[in-house]
Formats: sequence, structure tokens, C-alpha cells
Amino acid sequence: MTSASTATTRPAGTTRSAEYLRLDETYSAHNYHPLPVVIAEADGAWMTDVDGRRHLDFLAGYSALNFGHRHPRLVAAATEQLGRVTLTSRAFHHDRFGPFCRELAELTGTEQVLLMNSGAEAVESAIKLARKWAYQVKGVPADRAEIVVAGSNFHGRTTTIVSFSTDDTARAGFGPFTPGFTITPYGDADAVAAAITERTAAVLVEPVQGEAGVVVPPAGYLRRLRELCDEHGVLLVADEIQSGLARTGELLACDHDGVRADLYTLGKALGGGILPVSAVVGSREVLGVLRPGEHGSTFGGNPLACAVGLEVVRMLATGEYQARSRELGAHLHARLGELVGRGAAEVRGRGLWAGVEISPGGPTGRQVSERLAANGVLCKETQDTTLRVAPPLTITREELDQGIDAITDVLAR
Repeated sequence: MTSASTATTRPAGTTRSAEYLRLDETYSAHNYHPLPVVIAEADGAWMTDVDGRRHLDFLAGYSALNFGHRHPRLVAAATEQLGRVTLTSRAFHHDRFGPFCRELAELTGTEQVLLMNSGAEAVESAIKLARKWAYQVKGVPADRAEIVVAGSNFHGRTTTIVSFSTDDTARAGFGPFTPGFTITPYGDADAVAAAITERTAAVLVEPVQGEAGVVVPPAGYLRRLRELCDEHGVLLVADEIQSGLARTGELLACDHDGVRADLYTLGKALGGGILPVSAVVGSREVLGVLRPGEHGSTFGGNPLACAVGLEVVRMLATGEYQARSRELGAHLHARLGELVGRGAAEVRGRGLWAGVEISPGGPTGRQVSERLAANGVLCKETQDTTLRVAPPLTITREELDQGIDAITDVLAR
């Protein structure tokens, strides 16, 4: 809440939000363009701003809040661990690390786990693993490994990752870029086949592209990628940071196609909306190429992160949240589908995740997001013309309908 010193400097007649927005504008780097809403509290699917107004969360932290705000089980796990130990660094073992790694591997049907913090760190780690595997196991000449990626991808914003982005906003002004990546059109398996060479270490792909507008690939695309990787001795790396952990109605979005990747990157929801937790999970053959000192993170796999992540894994192991995403997702897509021709040109997605493409000539995605915020529903645009809808998986059907009603009203106007 507003401190006494801040309150005394606020101009007469201004809201608390206006004062906080002024501070943000003055003192923070402008690397985001957030909606002008200042959140002070949150619970479940609802957030309350500093002026006391409640907002329905229809973004869920880009899937980081799959279990809603302050889920009691996750808060309890964090609180209990806060009273014991929060950080040891990886210089020592701790009693939450092994159990978390084991249960995460068992949940995902993999063999080993590499714990990091942010999603971008997980992708960077997967790139390093794929290259090291290519040199040690496949026999690719040193420093010649290539990774095939998809256009319109979003895997993070580190220098290496933006090197293979096709988004000019992400790239402009940040070169020189890291070599070793071949970009192919998303959904075009034939282009991937043509791009694979004897130096290819991996194919890196999002099973559903989130930042591109919640784009689901054509039927058979992921299966064909798996076949190509098997045929050429190439790793398939699936970035499930947004799409994984029940968001699409399955534990992993690849499961919709019956496809198993060699490596998966996980993040966002793995931290339960409490702290950043990410991981690369996969086969012992690939993760086993790492030796002490070759990769690490001071906070990666810390006790607090492992305690929260372990509770997330146990919640997902019941299948409850996958089922909620399937059932409520079917309702979401049915209702949003009715907007096609009534302000929407197309609706894409899976589970409780949708991209609403705004009809040509209509408002921008930013304008729709601002109008929704004014009506108490918090959503966010992507690619200028798409409204990204991703409520917490804990949302009720009534709350879901409330948000959809608001989108219907805004697009109708």
C-alpha cells in the first residue's frame, strides 16, 4: 500500500494508481508496456488494485499462475520452507532437491532433471545440452553444431535466443548475434527436413506458439518432426514453458499428438506463481553429458524453489488441473468461437488458452485490452491484432463466463 511519504506527495485529486504509475515511469526501465493498473492484492482468479477495484485475471501471468493467485497448498509449502532454509547454493545438498527432481522426472516420464530459474535460462541450458551432446555423442565437429528452429518463435530474450528470433522488436539494436541456428516456417515439416544436415544437433520448437498468437501447428507436424529427428539422429527439444503443466488440457502440449521429446523445457507454472522455477527434463543420455563446473546457477534448485515445485508436481499428478483445462477450455472455445464474424476473425488454441484474432479494421489488441481493463477484466494483446486469453486453471465456470461476456461486449462495440 502507499507509504506515508508517498501519500503526502500525491497531488490533490489523483488516485493511488496515478502516483505509482508516475514512480514506475520515472524510475524503471521501459522494457514493458503494462496496462495502467497497479495491483496490490490477489486471490484465486481475482486481483485488487491500490484503489480497491477488483479485476478478473484473464492472463494468469502468461501461464505462471496456472493455479491462481496464492493457492493455499502452494502458500503453505512456501511458508513452511521459509521457516527452515531458503538457499544453500549448489555447493551443498539439501533435503528438497532430490525428491523434487525424482517426482518431476516421474511426472514427465523422463529420467533426469536440470533445475534453473527463468524460462530463458531453461532454453539456454537446453541449447548447451544439445550442442554438448552433438559433440560428445553424435560426433559433430567442434563448434559446428546447428539447431533448427521455427519462425515466429518466442523462447526468451537473452542474446543467444534473440539471435534466432524473427521479431524485429526483440532483435533490433542487440547484435552481433550468435550463429548456429537455421530458421524454418512454423508448421512446415518439409522445410525442417530440408534444413537438417549432418551437423544438426536438435530441432527446437514450441508445441503451441504463445507469443505468436496462441498458434496450434497443423495436424501431423510434431509427429513428422519426431520422425525426422529419429531418422537423422537429432534431438527433439520441446519448449513447454507456456504450454506445459496442464495449460492445454494435457500435462504437456506434445501429449495431444502422442509425441515424446528428448528434452523439454519447463518453467512459469512450475514455480506456482510464487517464485521463478524452471527445468530441463529429458533422457539420462543427453543430460548426462554435463560435468561439474560446466553449467550452473546459484539459485537454481534452491530449497524454497524445490519445496514449491514439489507441491506443484503433486498437484498435477492427480490430473485434476488437466481435466479442468479440458472441460473449461471446451466451454471457452465454444463461446469465443461465436465471436467469429462479430469482431473476431479467428479463435485459436487448446485448453484454457486462446488467441482471439481481431477482425481487420477493428480496434488494436492494445485498445481491446485497455477497454477490458476498464471493465474489470485483465487480458493482454500480442502481435498487435491478437487478444491472448489464459485464465488460471482454478477459475470457475461463472467467472469464466464473466470474462467472456466482457470480451463479447468490447468486440461488439
